[in-house]
Amino acid sequence: MFLPMLYSKIHRAKVTDANLHYQGSITIDKTLAQSANLLEGSQVDIVNINNGERFSTYVIYGTADSGEICLNGAAARKVHIGDQIIIIAYALLSQEELQTYKPSVVFVDEHNKILSIKEEI
Repeated sequence: MFLPMLYSKIHRAKVTDANLHYQGSITIDKTLAQSANLLEGSQVDIVNINNGERFSTYVIYGTADSGEICLNGAAARKVHIGDQIIIIAYALLSQEELQTYKPSVVFVDEHNKILSIKEEI
């Protein structure tokens, strides 16, 4: 049996841009995305703290160390620049994998710079 578990999370990132006329996705600063173990194309859930919206999309890398968090395509309608969001990825894990599994949780400041990375729920 496989269980869907929290794999990684970027907590309280600030939306820096919203681009309605771009193919759908979320552009994430490459350094930030990789620190959360997010690969390009990874499915993620987005939780908008400001308005309660929840939706799914996929990751594309932005410029490293830029602090960029941009919602693209239809997802751009679900955020405003300056909104705080949580970016969540899940993985299907076996009972055996659950014995040693630890999710990555990345905490950022108001400029989307990494404050800390913890392996906890």
